[in-house]
Amino acid sequence: MFNIFKKKKNLDMWLIIGLGNPGDKYEDNRHNIGFMVADELARDNIFPNFKSKFQGEISEGRIANQKVILLKPMTYMNDSGISVRKCADFYKIPPEKIIVFHDELDLAPSAIKVKQGGGTGGHNGLKSIDAHLGNKEYWRVRLGIGHPGDKNRVSGYVLSDFSKEEQKWLDDWIYVLSKNIDGLIDGKHNEYMARVVENFKV
Repeated sequence: MFNIFKKKKNLDMWLIIGLGNPGDKYEDNRHNIGFMVADELARDNIFPNFKSKFQGEISEGRIANQKVILLKPMTYMNDSGISVRKCADFYKIPPEKIIVFHDELDLAPSAIKVKQGGGTGGHNGLKSIDAHLGNKEYWRVRLGIGHPGDKNRVSGYVLSDFSKEEQKWLDDWIYVLSKNIDGLIDGKHNEYMARVVENFKV
């Protein structure tokens, strides 16, 4: 696949992506934690309303004095890369300026890990982004949702809502993830993780 990042890079803008599935049916699913974070980022940083573009919903503003595009792909999770590719191509944003928030089965609920590049861990949204970008060196913010304990239950688990017990702390966690976002924008990824852990207790 032709690599869009051979073009002149736009190093003055960040692309922050929240992964999820569109529609009320999926709104509160574990799989939609990325959408939840994107919505919170927009509220906290007074971004304009999301608008339809690039087969997704986008909003543009500033965080930590940096230009930021927020993107929620509306292609359904398995085709997230279509929307991401179109947006990154249009703004010429390279992988090192792309951050993806997504659910992570292999981390305990409310655990967090930030990494650049690497594997997908079986996450279909990441698989699609890898395939369409042709470059895996974007940043991933892995948001723990826990594992149901049986691989045959995974699909139903991620496409179900957070449990009542989890909902007691979910809003606070999303708030902390958003309020400390300047650490990611400033390139202080370890500090971001530490601040989230420090400021949030289940």
